[in-house]
Amino acid sequence: MAKYERAFQGDFDNLLSILDSGILKGSVSASLEDGSDFSYHDIRCAVRVYERYSMIGGNRVSLNITLIGNGQHLFLTAITSGGSQAVFFKMNTMGEESFLDCVKDIVENYLS
Repeated sequence: MAKYERAFQGDFDNLLSILDSGILKGSVSASLEDGSDFSYHDIRCAVRVYERYSMIGGNRVSLNITLIGNGQHLFLTAITSGGSQAVFFKMNTMGEESFLDCVKDIVENYLS
């Protein structure tokens, strides 16, 4: 499992759209599995679950994103899982890290 978290300023809808298109275009096997949106007064929350095939690990890897917004104040957490082939311990998590790097790159480009 790999995790990336970041608090920053931005536009909730714009970033969510950029994340969605960037993740799906980042891999031919990437798919949006499901999502959920919730708002309460000025607080918004979007959860997305993506999957893709990892050539490195020879299996599917999932990416879960939660974006929380209060006006321009945003908090993003992205967590990957499923990249290991071992039974009792994790090994070969490069597929998870690669999927997470896609999100990091999107956020860093958004902020620059």
